Amino acid sequence: MTAPLEIKKGYIPGAIGRISELHGDYYHKHWGFGLFFEAKVATELSEFLQRYDAEKDGIWVATQDGRIEGSIIMDGIHAGTDGAHLRWFILSDALRGKGVGRMLVEKAMAFCRNKNYRKAHLWTFEGLDAARRLYEEAGFRLVRQKRGIQWGTEVNEQYMEADLG
Repeated sequence: MTAPLEIKKGYIPGAIGRISELHGDYYHKHWGFGLFFEAKVATELSEFLQRYDAEKDGIWVATQDGRIEGSIIMDGIHAGTDGAHLRWFILSDALRGKGVGRMLVEKAMAFCRNKNYRKAHLWTFEGLDAARRLYEEAGFRLVRQKRGIQWGTEVNEQYMEADLG
């Protein structure tokens, strides 16, 4: 029997390591990303959590049997000017395709609306079709795309925005 899923708000111990591990594993397996990407996730996530402010930032983790199996973060540091930044959205293979991603995206977007953020944005890349469908269902639209290497491997980077206000 599978343990019940819990969505927890806020930082929990082990989050930096586990969220970085989920990203590193998935993107290496499916996209060939390597050390540069995993280190970037760990570094930027650590920096975010050190300045985390529950009044403007949101973090949600999906746990099962006490283990982090997914995450999503809304970084509100520039919400007043650029909009909230949706970051570090990931699910383990165990949760993918079970509606958990939709639940996490809905929580993040509800947070933005509750904070009266006028827009949200994110960076993704071509080929992450399931995630893109969730983003579009939440109101995001593709604004621009370009070839780039911000994650250490050349991909067709996509910038998406959602108007909330």
